[in-house]
Amino acid sequence: MLRLRNFLDQHCENKGLIQVIDGLMVACKDIAYKVQLGSLAGVLGSAEKENVQGENQKKLDVIANDLIKSALRGMPQVKGLASEEEADPVACNPNGEFLVLFDPLDGSSNIDVNVTVGTIFSVLQSNPEDDATHEATYLQIGREQIAAGYVLYGPSTLLVLSTGKGVYSFTLDPRVGEFYLQREKIRIPTTTKEFAINMSNQRFWLPQMQEYVGDLLRGEDGPLGKRYNMRWIASMVAEIHRILTRGGIFLYPYDSREPNKPGKLRLMYEGNPMSMLIEQAGGKASTAFEDIMTVEPTSIHQRVSVVMGSADEVESVVNYHRS
Repeated sequence: MLRLRNFLDQHCENKGLIQVIDGLMVACKDIAYKVQLGSLAGVLGSAEKENVQGENQKKLDVIANDLIKSALRGMPQVKGLASEEEADPVACNPNGEFLVLFDPLDGSSNIDVNVTVGTIFSVLQSNPEDDATHEATYLQIGREQIAAGYVLYGPSTLLVLSTGKGVYSFTLDPRVGEFYLQREKIRIPTTTKEFAINMSNQRFWLPQMQEYVGDLLRGEDGPLGKRYNMRWIASMVAEIHRILTRGGIFLYPYDSREPNKPGKLRLMYEGNPMSMLIEQAGGKASTAFEDIMTVEPTSIHQRVSVVMGSADEVESVVNYHRS
């Protein structure tokens, strides 16, 4: 089996990027260990404070953020970092080549009930004159990402990664502390009979989304002509991993509860990196009105509506919204 570092040496020409991914994985292995220990490591429960998003932080949110931040700040290749858990970006090495954005613990509401969580990351190129303390430095569209991926902490710990040449999956062997290549050039089926959405928000959706989901639920008797199954794990990493494994569509659409926020998920930490993986695997990723990776960011904490997965199904959602 091919180790992650050997794979990167063969498939990635940028040695600095290899070092950044290596550094991220050191932190993610530590997070995986703490997730596996659970209450034995004292990582369950609330941290008794809110993050910049106004969400209650779990203890492991804080721990995961600190582990990744510590790993990246000491790397000469990293000019700056931005975390979903922190209000402002953090400058690292002024001569660094890369900017790293990350969601340290996606799906953290699941951690206390022992359900899948994950880490999402995005790597951008920086310019020598960039000031890594300024938010504007990080506001690049998703198509400018040079790498993206996630680590899934489940029954096994998995890394799913793209450096722009396809999507690859690696499994962590905890006996030796190494990630090994398991799946190469992952492809998503173009059609599906499986969708993931939080139905409790249905009454707040746009009429077009309500119509689309209503037609899904009508099954064979509806205009889409087939029976669909619904899934919902409340962890984007887990939902996208299922799609990369067997196809499907994941939706977190705009709703009217907070009209000034176009969605719940964050463009820079979730929408863009997951969109890169989905597109590299042959799927599509949209806001229902435009490709996610063409959205011009205005803030590092900007929110966006999300429709991503099997290409034909995403195109169907877009067609509903065109009307």
